[in-house]
Amino acid sequence: MLLKINGKEVTVPENIATVEALLEHLGLASKIVVVEKNNVILEKISHFETTVFDGDQIEIVTFVGGG
Repeated sequence: MLLKINGKEVTVPENIATVEALLEHLGLASKIVVVEKNNVILEKISHFETTVFDGDQIEIVTFVGGG
């Protein structure tokens, strides 16, 4: 399946069915993130039920601490 993640085309396995599974696949499941799917910001609670489809545009923002 081909997704556009943060502006780059990325191929992910077809078994990635939800945003939660996508975050796990990308190694971001344990991080604090904000996810936008097709220009809609998702609530964290909806990650497990929000499906992803070929061609979706996903933006993922992670937070980095520092000083």
